[in-house]
Amino acid sequence: MKKFIQFQLSLMMFLEFFIWGGWFVTMGIYLPNSLKTSGGEIAMAYSTQSWGAIIAPFIIGLIADRFFNAERILGVLHLIGALLMYQMANATDFSAFYPYVLGYMIAYMPTLALVNSVSFNQMTDPSKQFPFIRVWGTIGWIVAGLVFISLIFNWDSPENVAQGALKNTFFMTAIASAILGIFSFALPKTPPKSDEKVTISDILGLEALKLLGNKNFLVFFIASILICIPLAFYYQHAGQYLGEIEASIRLFGKDIGPAGLMTIGQMSEVLFMLLLPWFFKRFGFKKTLLVGMIAWTVRYALFAYGNSGELAFMLIVGIALHGICYDFFFVSGQIYTDSKAGEKFKSAAQGLITLATYGLGMLVGFYVAGKITDANLIGEGQHNWNSIWIFPAVFAAAVMVLFAIFFKNEKIEYKDS
Repeated sequence: MKKFIQFQLSLMMFLEFFIWGGWFVTMGIYLPNSLKTSGGEIAMAYSTQSWGAIIAPFIIGLIADRFFNAERILGVLHLIGALLMYQMANATDFSAFYPYVLGYMIAYMPTLALVNSVSFNQMTDPSKQFPFIRVWGTIGWIVAGLVFISLIFNWDSPENVAQGALKNTFFMTAIASAILGIFSFALPKTPPKSDEKVTISDILGLEALKLLGNKNFLVFFIASILICIPLAFYYQHAGQYLGEIEASIRLFGKDIGPAGLMTIGQMSEVLFMLLLPWFFKRFGFKKTLLVGMIAWTVRYALFAYGNSGELAFMLIVGIALHGICYDFFFVSGQIYTDSKAGEKFKSAAQGLITLATYGLGMLVGFYVAGKITDANLIGEGQHNWNSIWIFPAVFAAAVMVLFAIFFKNEKIEYKDS
């Protein structure tokens, strides 16, 4: 791959995840403080990710893969996203905010597949080349949260949050989205893959439903949906929790707030992604998934009993466990799904598991998390976080026990080449 093309793809990935990391984490702090939303309304806002994930395959499968160059659709969607993000920043109440965030996520979620398509189309050896491109996405997320929001502008500090400064994260994201939208038209051409007719069954991965006839895969499939319920608590309320208890750490002479703290999870994700092949080969698929589930329980127990004072280290460790929580369960699950599907149903199986987790599982999870949080409201802007975090901790432990009992160990090869 030519150096210039590698630079283009790296910048594309950097901006793609800079955009996501620039507002998604802090929205959970912005909504209750600036728009005075309830937990249920925060759940509605975050569940737009699930609706976007459900609708995205239709945009990709019915439009992008058949009629238009991927880089052009990427550009159009990000330009639309820039306009919607600008409107989100100007919304004065949740009823005005929600339609824009829903429209934004419907536009944004398909771009996650499109940036991969543009990248893979330029690669001769994706297994070796793609990680060096994709890592810039993680760096982009970290730069948005740690460098811009926390270090440079300090928008997530308690005093700035109280003054509504987090509104600026939407303006920042709108600018970044506009830049990526324009830049996308200069990316290498990625023409439609095929003019073959694509069916709704293909898009939803319904052909892979026959895999559920395998008891082990059925247990894994159900566990994947259920584990998304505790996952939703983290995405939806971790930033709000850290902001509410005014958690921060001192770095470069400045207090790093929730946005910066949450990037520890992305750093951890990179580390444990590198460790995953070794762990998978050494301990096997079942134990790897069980470690991931245990990490969810430990994380939420740390959140439940930690604080922003002497026990702040418990919060740091809880965030740092994100790499194990996500990589050891979801990435391992993708490998397992690939191995069970066989050549004929690989794409359908991955589509089905994505729809089940990021679609159905997260949708239910966001709803449950919102209800639990509202039930533990003890005052204006104050919650009983101990009770809130205990629920996903116990829930993850229950899923782990059921998986340990009903999933029969089987040997799965980790293919990293």
